[in-house]
Amino acid sequence: MLILDGVTVEVAGKEILHDINLEVKPGETHVLFGPNGTGKTTLLMTIMGFAGYTVTKGRMSYKGEDITTMPLHERAKMGMGMSFQRPPTIRGLKTRNLVALCSKMGKDPEELARRLSFEKFLDRDVNDNLSGGEIKKSELLQLMAQDPDMVLLDEPESGVDLENIALVGEVIAELLDKAIKHFNEPMIEHKKKRKKSGIIITHTGFIMRYVNADVGHVILNGRLSCANNPEEIFSCVGKFGYEECVRCMV
Repeated sequence: MLILDGVTVEVAGKEILHDINLEVKPGETHVLFGPNGTGKTTLLMTIMGFAGYTVTKGRMSYKGEDITTMPLHERAKMGMGMSFQRPPTIRGLKTRNLVALCSKMGKDPEELARRLSFEKFLDRDVNDNLSGGEIKKSELLQLMAQDPDMVLLDEPESGVDLENIALVGEVIAELLDKAIKHFNEPMIEHKKKRKKSGIIITHTGFIMRYVNADVGHVILNGRLSCANNPEEIFSCVGKFGYEECVRCMV
């Protein structure tokens, strides 16, 4: 689905990511751990193709096609979608209209919004005067409409209260075509073979209570340092910190 081969990235003339190698197979969900300012968001923004994130070395491919220099909108058309940690407010554009623009196969914004208990916000300007949790729901609503094959999520649990975290987790599991993993309950398995893939940045690990991730990574000092069971990595970081975790897992 997605391959990064020796990717090095500069932002404003400063090298942030160094020689990143990553492969995400169809149906896989990967989780990124790492301290603040170490390159996690930069990696997602680079994969999505945002301006200002310059690949100086290496190559990226998606669905077998080289996307290293492909513009963002073309990647979105190919089936990439992203939820931001701090998305912008867009005054003058109603959330309802944005969802309709994103919608694949003419999905009804009202119907999608009901899944997130978000109907009353559809006629607000995008992200205008919304709480952190409401903004996360707005982002997920747009992704539900887009229905991407590759889902990039930057701290989807950030700002979400405990009352809504299960709902957000279940919607993300549906977006990723994953088994729905209700916290402290048996997992409900999908019958069909999964095709959708994802990369999730998390600090708290809460999202892993609801999304059954396949591979975990630590980004430290701009380098993707290891790949292992995400629950084991999260436990190791909690006990020993990131640097010791990397030494242990590599």
